[in-house]
Amino acid sequence: MKEWNAPELLRISGSYWTCCAVQAAVQLDLFTALADGPRTEEQLSASLSCDLRALHMLITSLVALEFLERKGETVIASPSALMYLAKTSPEYVGFIIRHHAHIMPAWTGLAESVRSGRPNRGKSPVHTEDETEREAFLMGMFNVARQQAETIANTLDLAGCLRFIDVGGGPGTYAVYFCLRNPGLRAIIFDLPASERFARKVVERYGLTDRIEFVGGDFLRDELPKGQDVAWLSQVLHGERPEQAALLIKNAAACLHPGGRLCIQEFVIDNDHTGPVHPALFSLNMLVGTDGGQAYTMDEICLMLKDAGTKDIRLLELSLPLGSRVLIGTM
Repeated sequence: MKEWNAPELLRISGSYWTCCAVQAAVQLDLFTALADGPRTEEQLSASLSCDLRALHMLITSLVALEFLERKGETVIASPSALMYLAKTSPEYVGFIIRHHAHIMPAWTGLAESVRSGRPNRGKSPVHTEDETEREAFLMGMFNVARQQAETIANTLDLAGCLRFIDVGGGPGTYAVYFCLRNPGLRAIIFDLPASERFARKVVERYGLTDRIEFVGGDFLRDELPKGQDVAWLSQVLHGERPEQAALLIKNAAACLHPGGRLCIQEFVIDNDHTGPVHPALFSLNMLVGTDGGQAYTMDEICLMLKDAGTKDIRLLELSLPLGSRVLIGTM
C-alpha cells in the first residue's frame, strides 16, 4: 500500500478547488469569449454578465493554472485551452465538464449515500426537464466516446456485417464511427426519445443521415429491432442494478440473428476488487446518482453474457483509457 503523508492528503482533499474553477470558466463560456483574441477584464465582464471583481479573481486563478495569460491590460487564452474549451472548436470537451459540474452536488453527499445505500441526486440527466443539463450529459458522452471511438472501430472487425444497433447510444457516437469505418454498414441508435435531437445533430454532422436512423424506446421494456448483426452496448450497464443489467443484455441478445455479436464496453472493475482507480470511483458516481447502478467486474459481465445465450466470449485486445474494456459474445 502507498505510504501517505499530510501534504498529499490535503492536496487531494482540496483538489476540488481546481476543478470548480475550470468548471466555472466553462459554464460561463469564458474561453469561448476569448476565442477571437485577447480582451480586457472589463470587456469580458460586460459580455459574460459577470461581476468584475469576482471575474478578476477567477481569471487570476486560471492564469496561475496556466489556462490564461495576462498581457498588459488584456487576457489571452492558451491555444490548447481554446482547442478544448472554446465552444467554437471542433475539439470542444466542455459538455462533459459541464456535466461534471451538474453532478458535483451529489458527490458532496457521498458519506450519506454510503450510510443509506441510496442516491442523493434527483432526476437522471436524461430524464430531467432541464434542457441545458440534458445537453451537457448527452453531448458530454459524445466528448468522452469520441476520444476512443475511432480506435475501437478500427480494431473491431465488422467485415460482412450489414446491420448494427447502438443500444442506449445517446448521441450515437459509436454508430457514427463504425459506419465511417465500414461503408456497407447501416445502423440504428436506440435510446430514449429525449436523446433523438442530439443524435440527429451528430449524425448530420458526419453526413450519415442516409445510413443511421434513430429509434426511440426503453431498452428494458421495449423490444429492440430484430435481425441485427451487431449489438453494441457502451457504458450503459453501469447505470442499472444487477438484475436490470442482466435483462438489458438478454434484450440485446434477442435482437441478434444466429452468429450475431453482442459487444459490451464498460469501465470494468478487477475481479478481486482492487482497482483500477477510475472504475472504482465511477462505481461511487453510480452510487450517488442512480438507483442501484454500479461498475461491474469482468466475471460478472461474462456471466451475464453467458446467461443471455452468447458463447465464445472474448476480450477485445485493445488498450483503452480509464479502465474501459470491450467484451464480445457470439450468438
